[in-house]
Amino acid sequence: MNFEQYVRYDAVGLAELLRRREVSAAELVGAAFARIDEVNPRLNAVVRKRREAASAEAAAMPVPDASRPFAGVPYLLKDISQALAGEPLTSGSALLANNVARRDSNYVARLRAGGFIPLGHTNTPEFGLKNITEPTLHGPARNPWNPDHSPGGSSGGAAAAVASGIVPAAGASDGGGSIRIPASFTGLFGLKPTRGRTPVGPGVGRQWQGASIDFALSRTVRDSAALLDLLQVVQPEAAFQTPLYPGVYAEDMRAPRSRPLRIAFTTASPVGSPVGEDAVSAVHKTVRWLEAQGHEVEEKLSPVNGVRLMENYYTMNAGEVAAMFLSLEQMLGRAIRPDEVDIITWVFAEAGKNVSAAEFVHSLNEWDVAAAQMAELSARYDLYVMPASAFPAPRVGELTHKPEELAPWMRVSELTANEQRTMLYDIFERSLTYTPFTQLANLTGQPAVSLPLHLTEEGLPLGVQIMAAKGREDLLLQVSAQLEQSELWVGATGNPMLP
Repeated sequence: MNFEQYVRYDAVGLAELLRRREVSAAELVGAAFARIDEVNPRLNAVVRKRREAASAEAAAMPVPDASRPFAGVPYLLKDISQALAGEPLTSGSALLANNVARRDSNYVARLRAGGFIPLGHTNTPEFGLKNITEPTLHGPARNPWNPDHSPGGSSGGAAAAVASGIVPAAGASDGGGSIRIPASFTGLFGLKPTRGRTPVGPGVGRQWQGASIDFALSRTVRDSAALLDLLQVVQPEAAFQTPLYPGVYAEDMRAPRSRPLRIAFTTASPVGSPVGEDAVSAVHKTVRWLEAQGHEVEEKLSPVNGVRLMENYYTMNAGEVAAMFLSLEQMLGRAIRPDEVDIITWVFAEAGKNVSAAEFVHSLNEWDVAAAQMAELSARYDLYVMPASAFPAPRVGELTHKPEELAPWMRVSELTANEQRTMLYDIFERSLTYTPFTQLANLTGQPAVSLPLHLTEEGLPLGVQIMAAKGREDLLLQVSAQLEQSELWVGATGNPMLP
């Protein structure tokens, strides 16, 4: 199977070919690795390949059936939290360059039970802390639409792999927009499910206190729907659980609506930062289309204090990184030095030491306030539409801090707790300007999706985000499937790396 044939199919389509015995798993895996060999030197999307193991698994793979619907379909995993037994898992950090997973993560185990064949791991920023993918360990990932630009982060390698046609879908995670931001920057479909919907762990039941989930990036809505059918779970050991959806997402996404939807929208940045004309235009085009379908549309500012939300988000990040350092130092048997990690990781760890238990709990309580405010909004509106990102993808290196900026940050341990919090907000100000819209759904636990509905004059995609109430992925998928058939859908159109 050559690339032109391979790339015409999404994961569901490839599974159908396998079921009809029109192609073998070995052919699909071979096509995927051939594409890696062709484009990865330019994109740096894949940082680790398991060519021999994947080829052996493909040779032994049975035909897909109801119990293994994706048997033989190639897939890539993200190099953080998506552990594959016997394979390295670095989290984009030199500290973990020699870390080897002892067992599959619950997410990976469920994917493998569904028949996917993991080809390797994709690039990610150190510990998933940035909205770009430029780790020192592996180097920057690049955008298939224009390699001078970033594919975003933290699932940037996954986005580059899917957008360039290496695989039809890839493992991703989202703790502040890390699925939706790369989807916006690379013209993909990016769904962040409801908190507690997909597998976590083992032994990590919270994942950033519930802000972070593992799911996927895909080129088509039906692939994400089918993956959600495969992955949704009520996990006894997990801290957060969501009741199983009683239907079938991949079927119900085509069901007609019984009534017009009530839809709110905004183009205002929740932190008061500028929003580009393309992002505003993308939202306005989308809401006009929705209105033309008979839905009720109303402009509505977010009820949540966005600045305070981000302060709480950084408090969580700081506490999580400081706790992670405690675990790593126990594993290493020594203290971590500042020259061993990215400067932002170091600042988070040092700031986290000064976050008291009371402050941390108070911060989480404010997440619940935001969730209540959004629940009230969701009682009035079925969907909430906004930009997925305020601007299209930045250039590679644009959001990586220059050496002259770093010296003051190395003195972070000398600062008061308030000064450290101010430093964190200042450090992320440039990157937050690009992506101020996505963190809300992580802290409230709601599902949200980025849809490829706009292309700039420079030929870069830009996504539109839609949020729904907790548990209503079905509604997001229905509307997304309708938009996928509209003239607004950009998808692979214009991507020079795809035929």
